[in-house]
Amino acid sequence: MKVILVLLDGLGDRSYSVLNYRTPLEAANTPNLDRLAELGGNGLFHPSSPGLCFPSETAHFLLFGYDLKNFPGRGLFEAVGEGVSFDNDDALVLAHISGVIWENNRPVLTLGRDNIKGTFEDIGRLYSVISSYESEGVSIRLQQTRRNDAILVLNGPVSPYVSDSDPIILGKPISKIVPLSENPEPEKSTQTAKALNNYLTFCYHQLKNTVIRDLSHGLKPPAEYFLVTQRSGRRIDLLPFQQRWGLNGLMMASASVYGGLAHELGIDYRLVHDSDDPGMDLKDGIRLALSDTTHDFIHVHTKVPDEAAHTGDPLYKKNQISRLDRGLKELLDVVEKEKDLLVVVTADHSTPSISPMIHSGEPVPVLMAGPCVRRDGVKNFSETHAACGCLGMLRGAELMLMILNFSNRGNLYGHQLGPIKRPYLPSDYDPFELI
Repeated sequence: MKVILVLLDGLGDRSYSVLNYRTPLEAANTPNLDRLAELGGNGLFHPSSPGLCFPSETAHFLLFGYDLKNFPGRGLFEAVGEGVSFDNDDALVLAHISGVIWENNRPVLTLGRDNIKGTFEDIGRLYSVISSYESEGVSIRLQQTRRNDAILVLNGPVSPYVSDSDPIILGKPISKIVPLSENPEPEKSTQTAKALNNYLTFCYHQLKNTVIRDLSHGLKPPAEYFLVTQRSGRRIDLLPFQQRWGLNGLMMASASVYGGLAHELGIDYRLVHDSDDPGMDLKDGIRLALSDTTHDFIHVHTKVPDEAAHTGDPLYKKNQISRLDRGLKELLDVVEKEKDLLVVVTADHSTPSISPMIHSGEPVPVLMAGPCVRRDGVKNFSETHAACGCLGMLRGAELMLMILNFSNRGNLYGHQLGPIKRPYLPSDYDPFELI
């Protein structure tokens, strides 16, 4: 049975007075999502524990059934997805130029990544003056990946167990980088933190007198430039997705972090491009998934709800969700007729449209529709209606376990062929031979 997982990134939200105290999903016009909910079982999903606020890459890692202690870091995923060269022992750190003002001798964040003006080439000229550095026996190389995004490649006696310098929230001071407490590499992490703090000081002085012209006004930004860092990572050998779940996976997404995630988990990846019509983009992705004959697990991803929430406008997010719903009509038509297809629709996390937080910790709705799924009477796909469904609350790897169950791949607990315990019946065990 083929499995199609449609993931609406950042779909969950909160209730707002402008929407009559409904969430954007509740207020949106979603006849196709509602019909899918009616055809299957519904519930709530959280990657770990409700209340914990996860970024997308961590939520996906947990959703795919991997342990948080083995999470290799977003820096690693971005580096792989962007084709940055590095050695397996290197530490990879996200970096971008921000704007600061000085208060009480402390740099305070006043301009975020997207508020720094200039083209890829303009900002590239800034990156070029801070492209390499050495300190504490650590060699640092900066590689620009997008307009105002870069990867730091740290080589030498380095460790990924260091804190971030980027406070993310405007008005907060830039943080000193320190070793993480109780980490397994205290000496290397201390050395890495010192090298990064020295590097950020070097970057500040190099950038201090450099100006990017505001392309629309020709004005100097009202802040000094400062390189900030976050989410260090390093490669960790992970059990491939197919060995973990017995499924040949494909991911379709438009962001490089998902390409890196797919590569590290052994999932095939197809880069798709976003247009100004999210419904058509989703429709195209679903058509590709339906026509695919080489994979039995296909992850169709859209970032639209998350990006809409980050505009700070619940009405806009509501409208974008309505537009996305139109792209699900063809999938719905197939579900109503197909006897060998399991469809799962959910999100990775909640993204509040109005909040100082980047993401929030509320669970998100999940539906599963297919020939083996119980129908529970839920007729609307939303955060509150899904809570009444028969799936209950699913956390982390439980989503994948239910996918195995509803696609008739689940193995009887305690039954084991070969040396490794698996939640599915494997085919790669040694057959018996007469001795």
